[in-house]
Amino acid sequence: MFAGHFGLAAAVKVKTPNVPLWSLMLSTQLLDVVFVPLLLSGVETLEPVAGEGYGGSLIHADYTHSLAGALLLAFLAGWGAGKLWGRRGGVAIGSVVFSHWLLDLLVHRADMPLFPGNAGGFPMLGLGLWQVPTVSIVLESALVLLGAVLYFRSVTAAAERSRRGWAVAAGGIMGLLLTLSLVTDVFG
Repeated sequence: MFAGHFGLAAAVKVKTPNVPLWSLMLSTQLLDVVFVPLLLSGVETLEPVAGEGYGGSLIHADYTHSLAGALLLAFLAGWGAGKLWGRRGGVAIGSVVFSHWLLDLLVHRADMPLFPGNAGGFPMLGLGLWQVPTVSIVLESALVLLGAVLYFRSVTAAAERSRRGWAVAAGGIMGLLLTLSLVTDVFG
């Protein structure tokens, strides 16, 4: 669900023009950004599993991808963004950070705990759409397409109002396409 996260960030950009696109793109991946050092240090782990789909690992992200951990990271990111871009920008960034957890809930196997370290031993969450490649690809493609269309419409509308016209639109669209291309090359 890497590209799908970015599609959602592009869609949010439409409603928060004062928040830079790069910050929304980073925010949508913040849980994974924090996951990497925890993975490298052995605090969180990956366990290969057999089966279909492109989620070929059981992810033990018991801190970054727990519900409480995701809410904490979303709050902290939103609070910081609020200092930079105002209350609306902070709410947007915090929401985009948390949207990562919600989208992962759809595609992950049941490997997402409620609390860090699976405190309390509650059942793990995840609907497992990664195990149904066609459905997960359609969902992710729809998010990317929706984000691209909404972003394209907002950039072209802004270009119409701007003296720089279509150069602004072309630059914005090229930036989004480059970002999506790099993401799918790295994670795809």
